[in-house]
Amino acid sequence: MLTFDPAIGFSSAVLAVQSAESGLKDGFGTNAIQDFLVGVKPEYVPAWAVPLTAIGIAIGIVLAIVSVLAMFSTWLERKVSGHIQCRFGPMRVGWHGWLQPLADGVKLLLKEDMIPLGADRTLYVIAPALVLASLLGAMAAFPLTETFYFANFGLGIFMILALTSTTTIGVVMAGWSSNSKWSLYGAMREAAQVVAYEIPLGISLLVPIMVAGSFNLIEVSQGQGGGYGILNWNIWPWVNPFMLPAFVLFFVAILAETKRAPFDLPEAESELVAGFMTEYSGIRWSFFFMEEYAAMFLYCVVGSFFFFGGFESPVTSLAESVGGTNSLLHQLGAASTIVLKGFAGVFLMMWLRWTLPRVRIDQVMTMGYKYLTPLALVCVLGAGLWEAFIAPHLWWRS
Repeated sequence: MLTFDPAIGFSSAVLAVQSAESGLKDGFGTNAIQDFLVGVKPEYVPAWAVPLTAIGIAIGIVLAIVSVLAMFSTWLERKVSGHIQCRFGPMRVGWHGWLQPLADGVKLLLKEDMIPLGADRTLYVIAPALVLASLLGAMAAFPLTETFYFANFGLGIFMILALTSTTTIGVVMAGWSSNSKWSLYGAMREAAQVVAYEIPLGISLLVPIMVAGSFNLIEVSQGQGGGYGILNWNIWPWVNPFMLPAFVLFFVAILAETKRAPFDLPEAESELVAGFMTEYSGIRWSFFFMEEYAAMFLYCVVGSFFFFGGFESPVTSLAESVGGTNSLLHQLGAASTIVLKGFAGVFLMMWLRWTLPRVRIDQVMTMGYKYLTPLALVCVLGAGLWEAFIAPHLWWRS
C-alpha cells in the first residue's frame, strides 16, 4: 500500500523528480513512527488511517522541535550578546533567565493581531504560514539518527535546499502585501540576496558530495566513519585539501541565506525599521522569527553532515564499540552529536553577529557574484581533479 511522509504535502514537484530519478531510500513511509503504529494498530482500525496518523504525529514532532529550537536560540542569543558586551543577559525569569522565552511566547500569543489598512489580507495572512511550512518540510527531510527519520530521501540535500528556497516566496509576499515601502524594500533585498548566495552554497556542497559519492545525508555521514569518529571527517586536508575552503564558502553563504550579520540587510533596523516584518505583530511575527532560528540550526546541521562527520564523533564511536550500531546508546549518542554540532555552528553565527558590522547591499551582491561563486567553482574543479588522479593512490583513502 502506498503511504506518504509529512514532507510530501510541502513539495510534490520535488518529490516527483526524486522518486523518478533515484527513489526514496527503503520506499515511502518507512520510518519509526509508522512502523510503531503498524505494530500497535487494533484490527478494527482501517489500514489507511496508519499513514495519516503517522503524518500528524510527525508534523507535531517537527513543529515541537522547531518551537523548542526557536525558544532556546532566543535565550542563547541574549546570553551570548550579553557576555560579549560584558553583561549578564536575561536573569529574572527562571534560573539565569531560562524561562524568558516562555514569557515572550505568552506575550506574543496575547498581543493583538493587526492587519494594516490597504494591505492585501489574503497574501498578508498566507505569507508567514508559507515561510514556516517550508521550513518544517525541510526539517522533516534530515535524519535524527541513522535509523530514526521522517523522510530518508536519496537526494536528501536537494529536498532541503528546494524547500528552504521557497521561504523567499513567503518573504516577498509579506513585503508586497503589507502596503509598506519599508517592507517591500526588505523583501526585495531578501530575494536578491538569497538568489546571489544560493549559487555558491549549492556549488560548495558539491565538493563533499564528490568525495562521498552520494546525496543522501545518512550515507554521507557513514562515509566519514572510522578513525575514532573524528579522523575521517571531510574537513581534514588529508581527505581532500579543497574541503576547508569549500566549507568557508558554505558558511559565508549560509550567513547570507539566514540574513545574519554582517548580511542582515533585509531586516536592517537602522535603515528599514524591521524590513519585511515591519507591519507584522503577535503570533504571525513569531512565525518569521521561528523560521530564522530554525533555518540557522538546519543549515549548521547540513554543514556538519557534509564537512564534520554528521553522526560520527568519538562519543558515537565508543558507544558503537560498546553496544553496537543499533543499540539505544549509539542512537542517543548520534542524536546528541548532531544537535551539539548544530548548536556549535549557531553559536558561531551569533558570535559573528555581535562582532562584525553590517555591509552595504552593493558589497553583498559583489561578494556573492564576483568572489564566492568563482571560488566555489575553483574548489569543485580542484576537488574533482584530486579525487580523479590523487585520491586513488592514497592508502588511507583506499
